[in-house]
Amino acid sequence: MSNTNQSVLEVWQRGHLRDIPALLQPVAHALLQAREELNIMVQGFPDSLLWQRPAGVASAGFHLQHLAGVLDRVFTYARAETLTIAQLEQLTAEDISPQTTVTVTELVKRFNIEVDKALEQLKNTDEKTLAEFRGVGRKMLPSTVIGLLVHGAEHTMRHLGQLMVTVKFLKHAQSTSG
Repeated sequence: MSNTNQSVLEVWQRGHLRDIPALLQPVAHALLQAREELNIMVQGFPDSLLWQRPAGVASAGFHLQHLAGVLDRVFTYARAETLTIAQLEQLTAEDISPQTTVTVTELVKRFNIEVDKALEQLKNTDEKTLAEFRGVGRKMLPSTVIGLLVHGAEHTMRHLGQLMVTVKFLKHAQSTSG
């Protein structure tokens, strides 16, 4: 199959990802798919629209921050670590808008870095640990390694879908208003 045909296929249809444990392939596929779609979707998206909330929905800026932040936090819990002060500050910052010093390019770069870190963690996750208990947050809500990794992927895809609708609507509104 040519590279052109490969890029038309969704990530999960392209086959096994080297160095990712078999049981974690779907998590890696979802994260890579999200990254591909997000990077294409926000091409040409202006910083001026980043914090707009059409019909009161969450802004593109919120989703972009949240996508990176959730991956970072959930994968931290999967490693049985507690959140750092910097991670807690980032969580608080996700709810602050507009953040006029933040750009689309910076937020996309941060998301791409978090996906890279997540993939590296998946490569280094022993499948024998997937059922191990992991506590989430101060209340130590019960989860498992695989539960957190899968949640990171599904949460990413959920917010990606919301981001896609918001970006598409704002791009359309901008193109028809001027």
